[in-house]
Amino acid sequence: MTVPDRLPRSYLYVPGNAPDKLGKALARGADALIVDLEDAVPPGGKDAARRAVAGWLRSGLPAGGAELWVRINGGAAGEADVRALAGLPALTGLVLAKAESAGQVTAVAGTLDDLGDATTLLMPLLETAGAVLDVREIARARRVHRLQIGEVDLAADTGIDPGPEETELLFARSMTVFASADAGIHPPVGPVSTITADPVALAESTERVRRQGFVGRACIHPVQIPVVHEAFTPSEQQVARAEDLLARFEAATAAGAGVALDAEGRLIDAAVIRLARRTLATAGRAAAR
Repeated sequence: MTVPDRLPRSYLYVPGNAPDKLGKALARGADALIVDLEDAVPPGGKDAARRAVAGWLRSGLPAGGAELWVRINGGAAGEADVRALAGLPALTGLVLAKAESAGQVTAVAGTLDDLGDATTLLMPLLETAGAVLDVREIARARRVHRLQIGEVDLAADTGIDPGPEETELLFARSMTVFASADAGIHPPVGPVSTITADPVALAESTERVRRQGFVGRACIHPVQIPVVHEAFTPSEQQVARAEDLLARFEAATAAGAGVALDAEGRLIDAAVIRLARRTLATAGRAAAR
């Protein structure tokens, strides 16, 4: 499994029923892939897609590359997905489509336990009003690594009609960011955008997502990847400052000092250190790619 100590800037969705696209997707430059067994696969093709994806993950993929996630179905099909994918070394984690409750997430974690899988992570995908309202409990469920919002389905469920500034989605986004911080998990993955032919508009949307507290973004087309990477790749100055903050904090801690100060004499508290580590995590992924 690719150890997720670096935060991906991009998660590229790839259809699970298109084996020819899986290998090519690894060369697209995304920091992570999400192989889709849910919406991208028609009901009659679920079994074949599941076998194809499991076989691909067993095929000896390049080490040290993109994180590999699989979006699984709900219900009985999802149970079959978990059983087919559990324990595969190349798998980073499972994206839980239409995650409705902490109990649903815990059930998947329990199935993995029963199958002897101790490493596969979970990323609930919030696509309904109920999921957003229960996001605090979902974020605290076992094995949850990050959260993600499915805004197209969420808008359909709630009747929201997002405008160009996407302010109508701010409540759901903020709830997800706050719940992640409260649970002590990584910041959530930014939602997909349907913008593929206007890089300026995509850059503006992605910068907005970054400012709202997300780290990285899900992509539905490879053309979106460079724009998303630019938004989430820290500058050299930001990396240098983060390294300096951590060095000062660690030195103060080693010396038994109760207070650490930055180069301008400002207090370095726990929140400052969390942001510094987040900066270095995304910078580390950029360097790895």
